[in-house]
Amino acid sequence: MSDTTHTRTNSWDGILAEGEKILWQGQPNQKISAKPGQIFESLFGVFYGGFALFWMTMASSIGGGMFWMFGLPFLAVGCYMVFGKYLWQSYQRGHTWYTLSDRTAYIAMDSPLGGRTLKSYSITSGTALEFKPGRLSSIYFGEETYRVNGRSRLAKVGFENLPDGREVYDMMLKIRKGAE
Repeated sequence: MSDTTHTRTNSWDGILAEGEKILWQGQPNQKISAKPGQIFESLFGVFYGGFALFWMTMASSIGGGMFWMFGLPFLAVGCYMVFGKYLWQSYQRGHTWYTLSDRTAYIAMDSPLGGRTLKSYSITSGTALEFKPGRLSSIYFGEETYRVNGRSRLAKVGFENLPDGREVYDMMLKIRKGAE
């Protein structure tokens, strides 16, 4: 047995429960895409970045030395709102892996900012499953609370942007039914 095979077969040791079996593994589609609400954010970014660029041009033409550079952070934010967030989301999807066992859904991420994480979500008879069909389907099976500007927000948790989402959803329904 080669080291690669040995690593793959033992990579779930200590994570899976006794007798737990992996049914499916996959990754979200990495193509750059935008959700309807993000388009308005991007349009705002065009105006925000455009004004920053206008301000920088005017500040440099007045001859204020390096004063125009104070507009760079605002230009960067505008560019992120127009382009950067889509590239970042695609990058994140490329560093996300999904695993479905006969009991649990796992989401693994390897992020330069957050490091490596592995989150698990038990599939029980009480698990609410939400299926969003489409060319790329999403299946939601949990919620997480996170804080932004001192406020708590709720985010859906699940397997997103799956080309084989219907098959995975059907597996999850069987797991939930078997847990009754």
